[in-house]
Amino acid sequence: MKNGNENGTPGHCVPPAYVDRRNSAVPLNYGGHERRQFRDSHSELSDEAAELGRALDHYKLTHHRRFINHEEMLEVIRSLGYQKVPPAS
Repeated sequence: MKNGNENGTPGHCVPPAYVDRRNSAVPLNYGGHERRQFRDSHSELSDEAAELGRALDHYKLTHHRRFINHEEMLEVIRSLGYQKVPPAS
């Protein structure tokens, strides 16, 4: 960042204000709500897919996870009552 204008004369240059969220000494106050928004993201899906999407969103919010792994996804799918059916012989 440069202080001053293009001819090198001193000027006003204020660094941008930001909060380093990685610094645990800085208290973070988000007003008690999640920053992520899941609202209306399932409107174009079938009923079954929307149900799965809402269940995954609920799991992520409950467990404070932005991304989940395959085991967690399988846990959510099983919680909805789905199970693997053995192939017909």
